[in-house]
Amino acid sequence: MSGRARVTLFAVLATLLTSWSLAALVDSSLWVLEAGVLLAVQGAVGAGARRVPLGRTLTVASQVLVSLLVLMFLFAGKGESTGSGPMAYLVTDFGALFRRGVADVGEFAIPAPLTDGIRLLLLSGVLLIGLLVDVLAVTFRTAAAAGLPLLALYSVAAGLSGGAGASWISFLLAGCGYLLLLLAEGRDRLAQWGRVFGAAASPRASSSPGYAGLGAGSDRALAPVRTGRRIGAVALGIALAVPAALPALGGGLLGAQGGEAGDGGTGVGGTISAVNPLVSLQGSLNAQDNRVVLKYRTDSPQLGEQYLRILALDEFNGVKWEASGRALTDVPERLPAPPGLSGQVRQTAVEVRTSISAADTYAQRYLPMPYPATSVDIPGKWRFEPAGRTLVGDQLGRDRFQNVQGAMYTVRSLLLRPTAEQLQSAPAPDPLVKAEYTKIPDNLPAVVADTARQVTKGAKDDYARAVKLQDYFAVTGGFRYDTKVASGTGSQAIARFLADKEGFCIHFAFSMAAMSRSLGIPARVAVGFTPGEKQSDGSVNVSMRDAHAWPELYFEGVGWTRFEPTPRQGISIPDYSRAEVPAAQPSAPTALPSTGAAQPSAAPSKAADCPPDAKKLGECGVAAPQPKGGSGGGPSLVGVLGWTLPVLALLALPLLPLLWRTRLRGRRLAKGQVLEAWTELSDAAWDAGIPPDEALSPRRAAARVVELGRLTPEAADAVHRVAEAVERSLYAPPGTDAAYEGLGTDVLLARAALLAGLGRGPRARALLLPRSAARLRWSVAARWSAATAAVAARLAPVSALLSRLPLRGRG
Repeated sequence: MSGRARVTLFAVLATLLTSWSLAALVDSSLWVLEAGVLLAVQGAVGAGARRVPLGRTLTVASQVLVSLLVLMFLFAGKGESTGSGPMAYLVTDFGALFRRGVADVGEFAIPAPLTDGIRLLLLSGVLLIGLLVDVLAVTFRTAAAAGLPLLALYSVAAGLSGGAGASWISFLLAGCGYLLLLLAEGRDRLAQWGRVFGAAASPRASSSPGYAGLGAGSDRALAPVRTGRRIGAVALGIALAVPAALPALGGGLLGAQGGEAGDGGTGVGGTISAVNPLVSLQGSLNAQDNRVVLKYRTDSPQLGEQYLRILALDEFNGVKWEASGRALTDVPERLPAPPGLSGQVRQTAVEVRTSISAADTYAQRYLPMPYPATSVDIPGKWRFEPAGRTLVGDQLGRDRFQNVQGAMYTVRSLLLRPTAEQLQSAPAPDPLVKAEYTKIPDNLPAVVADTARQVTKGAKDDYARAVKLQDYFAVTGGFRYDTKVASGTGSQAIARFLADKEGFCIHFAFSMAAMSRSLGIPARVAVGFTPGEKQSDGSVNVSMRDAHAWPELYFEGVGWTRFEPTPRQGISIPDYSRAEVPAAQPSAPTALPSTGAAQPSAAPSKAADCPPDAKKLGECGVAAPQPKGGSGGGPSLVGVLGWTLPVLALLALPLLPLLWRTRLRGRRLAKGQVLEAWTELSDAAWDAGIPPDEALSPRRAAARVVELGRLTPEAADAVHRVAEAVERSLYAPPGTDAAYEGLGTDVLLARAALLAGLGRGPRARALLLPRSAARLRWSVAARWSAATAAVAARLAPVSALLSRLPLRGRG
């Protein structure tokens, strides 16, 4: 096998191994086998075209054409035929199937079912990356640059799966594939230089020439190849071992260290690590896969207050809201009294009993339950976090944690009924509570506090300020509910939300909590589910689109109190937080209509009576269950490719002159012709700032290069040897062979010496923007002139014939 064929083989292998990281995005891995076959076909076409040989452009074009034909054959009849013939198939069927795949990516959660459209997207993307790797590694002989498209492919998998698809196995496969590609290309380069002296050859080695310094019978590689393998193995081992040894690095491309899927926590020691469960909330609200995740029965007289709370995000660092790390304790038989709850409010509360069952597909490490719970009866290993009154799954083993998947449990909780008067007359909060829950980051834009003060102007107490803030978002502020808005959670995202006035529950909850803190009101953000939809048998179904976030404000004597700033259908605001002139539900103003802000009903609309726009917002009850799926967070595949490919193109643009010069230099020196080598030496000097002088003889030109380039004696001798060979080629008798064995080596030695004599800036200029690239412009101009001259010559007889025709009406 030739060196280039070996590089082609390893380019295909590197792409296939890296594409395995995409396997976690769908529920079937059969497409990986198809991708391997298609990559092999694409690589074989490229290898065959290079042996013909065809030009680089024709080689790439033939690979693209054959890949398209194979895809057409593979997906024939999968689309909706609207015409006949191959062109109609390409334009209509193939395009329709591609659009269907894009729609499937937006509809299904990860892991998505392997529909024909998604399979087409996966195979097309892998083939595109494979083509880029083949062009860079084989055509341009720059295997190192081929790591960019491979990194883009791995990053897409890691970004879409939120780390689940970027396990250490995927990283190991991708890294091994890239290292093998580099080694194959390195061996090919060594072979072009001849035998490399390093370690002693095997005694059994034959005297016949081998590949890259290997004898035909050699049983071990020479030092450069063996050393390269060792360096690659050590580097890959360090990349895998360091994140395992340092758990803090586990959130990178290698994925989370430990924790169940979707739990977001690390479970290190006896504390809850900082987590943000809102990563997948937007995907849950937008997903077509509206699975039922919880079912419960309750004796609560107010079903609209039966929110199932997961945990509270109580720390705002300016970048995101997250749960602060707190100590865990054993779950007591009777949970302690809620913080801040007075006996007066406790007397009017009703204890309710709720029996909950979780779906087998819902792997959440935090236990959803009503707030405030007084006791929990659940099997398994659970821990209690007193400040947030949260139950979190304990560690079961290495990288395994207890979760709610398939659990059946019973929760007793208090249905608190504080009055507006009790909240209005609440005393000052505990100083420790106020100090902790009124912290705001230094980078919080001034517009947040200014808007809070402007909205609450005239309010005499914290309760009145809280109600005014709630009404500002839900009724009077002109905000629009939209789940398609980017779900930023930092300080700038809050300022942008206040300016754009569109978002979903994350934006409303975070903004009200931040504004409340700026006014000195203790606040945090709770995450969980709205009450769900009551069924005919008395049970209640909670689905993915019932996921919700809301602010909790602290009032002494009542404790943490829910407010509802989100103008979304199916959400009820508490009686104690209604304005003086109560409305049935908060809704968006008429000036800015929103499907999500329509006048709500007492219960969610039935799917049969729900308009299409409301279905998109998840307000139509339970949709038909789809095949397997998880929580669909993260950007879409199309979105990631939309920014990845332009970035790669921008990164490649500055490298085009370098790649062109590298390819041209290799082609000139590979011919072994003296005049071609002399032209390359002249261009190398030109790139270094020594323009060619055609009036000089080769000997005078060589002396000029040596003098202006300040070459070392060794490099100067190399330049003079090339000049002497040029003179022999030009003036020696016919039949004299002017070339010599080290011709290409002398040119490369002189080029290296010219670059070494330059400063950092001129050297970068010589590599990235070579002056000799002017020859390309001259070549294009010459070809254009030749083409126009040929056209003119062909049209000359026609012009002559027309000139002999009589012109009537002349004079």
